[in-house]
Amino acid sequence: MLKDRPITVLGAGVAGLAVARALALRGAAVTVLEQADAIREVGAGLQITPNGAAVLRALGLGDALAAAGLRSAGVALIDGPSGAPVARLDLGRLRPGQSWQFVHRADLIDLLAQGARAAGADIRLSHRIARVDLSPEGPVLTTADGEALRPGLVIGADGLHSAVRAALNGRVAPFFTRQVAWRAVIAAEPDAAPVAEVHMGPGRHLVSYPLRGGRLRNIVAVEERGRWVEESWSLQDDSPDLRLAFEGFAPRVRGWLDQVQESGLWGLFRHPVARVWGQAATAVPDRGLALLGDAAHPTLPFLAQGANMALEDAWVLARTLDEAGDLASALAAYQAARATRCARIVEAANANARNYHLRAPWRGFAHLGLGAVSRLAPGQLLRRYDWIYGLDVTA
Repeated sequence: MLKDRPITVLGAGVAGLAVARALALRGAAVTVLEQADAIREVGAGLQITPNGAAVLRALGLGDALAAAGLRSAGVALIDGPSGAPVARLDLGRLRPGQSWQFVHRADLIDLLAQGARAAGADIRLSHRIARVDLSPEGPVLTTADGEALRPGLVIGADGLHSAVRAALNGRVAPFFTRQVAWRAVIAAEPDAAPVAEVHMGPGRHLVSYPLRGGRLRNIVAVEERGRWVEESWSLQDDSPDLRLAFEGFAPRVRGWLDQVQESGLWGLFRHPVARVWGQAATAVPDRGLALLGDAAHPTLPFLAQGANMALEDAWVLARTLDEAGDLASALAAYQAARATRCARIVEAANANARNYHLRAPWRGFAHLGLGAVSRLAPGQLLRRYDWIYGLDVTA
């Protein structure tokens, strides 16, 4: 169904570039429209968990991921104020056949962009789409200059403020969670262990792990806050605010934050999972719209699944478009395969935010319980999320 079929993808992020390669490998004629004038180093670290790594391997990018990433040895849960260990997951021992990778987002974007181009996708920069409509004859894209484009099938990988999502579902105001997150990258200390550290405290937590062969350290710090903050990846904040928010944490964390020169700040908002993920045009049924990635299911950053869900979406959408007899059936099969799982992951991420920020006395009880399980039955903590990490959508 995809041989030489023209498909337009909006957005050159993880979701857009992954689906571009997946579609191009199946023979589609893919054009990616990206509003930026360059694919820049935006964001910081990502964790690619086994479910996402399976997709990258199936796309022929497994070696590129291994070269760009740093294999994680485990996860350490730490009491933020005291610095005392709470629990540890030894991933190498508990899941020796699976791979967790720390990778800089820019490096992941680069390998996906190279992969998309190598498969034949055309990536066009400085193409900002101001509006998307689905007419009976097919999608209509209105550019920032007022030009109307009429491609046949449009895939919206255009992120949190997706114009394609708005066309399919209308606009829904997100809910501010009263949490904000800082992101920063600093130089790593010598011989930094390849471990994701989660430092937990009352109303706040900080996650950190090394990047780029251990040369850099990624930091994501979250604080509960009543003041609204813009939902944006480009907002900058003064580093003293970040240090003040974590002044009660142990010296190890404070030492990291003393090195931060500039940090990004964004408000954390909860969005509903999209009700409609795709729709064929009525008069020309082989034309239509589809969603994937953050455009379909924005999630809070507390399970490291945003990029991994996008990779899963890309594979499943390309497969269903290739195998289904018509576009409407393909889009229905795609949503049926993805919506329930993604909604469950989003809710699990929401729950993790609460667990990381417990206050006394519940915090002490929870940490004691985590420590006991970590010592006596360490595999039990990891099995809690086997339903996420253990699924291989390419199988």
